[in-house]
Amino acid sequence: MTTTHVTLNPADTIAVINPNIYGHFAEHLGRCIYDGIWVGEESPIPNIHGFRVDVIEALRQMKVPVIRWPGGCFADDYHWQDGIGPRDRRPRRINIHWGEVVETNAVGTVEFTHFCRLVGAEPYFCGNVGSGTPRELRDWIEYCNFPDSSSSGSTWAQQRAADGSPSPLDVLYWGVGNENWGCGGNFSPEDYCTEFRRFASFIRGFGKKLNVIACGPANNDVEWTDRFFRKLNKDYWPFNNIDGFAAHYYCGTAGTATQYTEEEWYRLLEKGLRMEELVVQQRAAMDAWDPMRKIGLIIDEWGTWHPVEEGTNPAFLYQQNTVRDAIVAANTLDIFNRHADKVVMANIAQMVNVLQAVILTEGDKMLITPTGYVYEMYSPHQGAQSLRLRIESPEIHFQKTNILQTSWQSALQKGEKMEGKLPAVSGSASIRENQLFLSLTNSHAHEETEVVVNLLGDAGLETAEGRVLSGEIHAHNTFNEPRQVEPKFLTVDVRAHQLHLVLPAASVGTVSVKLG
Repeated sequence: MTTTHVTLNPADTIAVINPNIYGHFAEHLGRCIYDGIWVGEESPIPNIHGFRVDVIEALRQMKVPVIRWPGGCFADDYHWQDGIGPRDRRPRRINIHWGEVVETNAVGTVEFTHFCRLVGAEPYFCGNVGSGTPRELRDWIEYCNFPDSSSSGSTWAQQRAADGSPSPLDVLYWGVGNENWGCGGNFSPEDYCTEFRRFASFIRGFGKKLNVIACGPANNDVEWTDRFFRKLNKDYWPFNNIDGFAAHYYCGTAGTATQYTEEEWYRLLEKGLRMEELVVQQRAAMDAWDPMRKIGLIIDEWGTWHPVEEGTNPAFLYQQNTVRDAIVAANTLDIFNRHADKVVMANIAQMVNVLQAVILTEGDKMLITPTGYVYEMYSPHQGAQSLRLRIESPEIHFQKTNILQTSWQSALQKGEKMEGKLPAVSGSASIRENQLFLSLTNSHAHEETEVVVNLLGDAGLETAEGRVLSGEIHAHNTFNEPRQVEPKFLTVDVRAHQLHLVLPAASVGTVSVKLG
């Protein structure tokens, strides 16, 4: 058994962990919205105004803070007025990005905002730049947020009242386009910046402080970031109606969702850890133009992207979710926690039935994936102070196939062998008053590790409680066996200023500590 040493000081804080780092993403794609969260009021599946009760309750347990909607690529072909008024009169459109299926628009602005409130989350709306207009986005914000819906008030506010919400929806987060370097219009950074300035010029809060979010790069493309901000700041005069800048990072796959070798297990975990490079380098590129960090770094799409499950519609991006995905999620959240001074929001892709989903549904059945349990286990980090910590862990060395990246989503296997490495144990820590919270992952495929946590400073350790999520490296939950992978009790030994525990192979562990 190997030993890992973790050292931290409760007084050595970094920044408050923004709860929005634990955000989610729900696109009109495959079975995410329809069948995933929405079944309609007439469905025999228990629902609240059409939204599945089981999904709502599971998301409440995860303490979801914010949900991005309606896309994704779908956003830049979505016209919000299609989703208002009586449902039986709403137009039926073709979803050109995801299988050319018919979009009924049964879930529109008021419905989705209601769903967010049921979950306890804030809505984050992505506006249409690719095929839309500044007027369209400006009117959407008025529809959502203008307070006066009386007979003498705004026409759009009156329409909102007729749709079931006399009070403002108070949507505070607004994205100006999605992936505008690709499906959102194939812009250059400079051309998108021009469009961003034009659209954002017409964004008004109607009495509320809005968060206006610009499209950032695919992966860690520092050139896109530098060229966008150079244009933003050097083209005649600086532009200030910008609060966030959103990058996307999919670490891809190695093997398939459930079939992979030990080498492919490690290779995907290594690719997931590259999120740290993105956070550090993107924030540094932004700092060159925004040294006071008035503009927040956001990663509003991230996760694993495996081949779709056999027998499902390839345009629906449905994939299973194993303990490997859970460790990718935990490692990524730990990176965001450790860099709480740099990241203000992140949104895993996607919430239900699509990509790295936290929930899967099939008819009246619902299960929480290993990734979903990670969100529930990590929720105490939200709003706590991030702590610096030192982890001295053995490295895992493995042979991997050299991958030549040919685009942001695809790769060409060269057949050559090279060595890869990653730390066996990673993690993060936070503190809220006298409660210390520690999260750790053991990436080793078949070796457990002893963890010794050394606490510096004057505070003593009173009690500690642990939980662990683990399993054989291909373990996952199915509708026949929905609880194969779920959190269990983890023994933690408290000794003066030390904690001792054993992390099983392929595991995610959390420890909640009361300080004296």
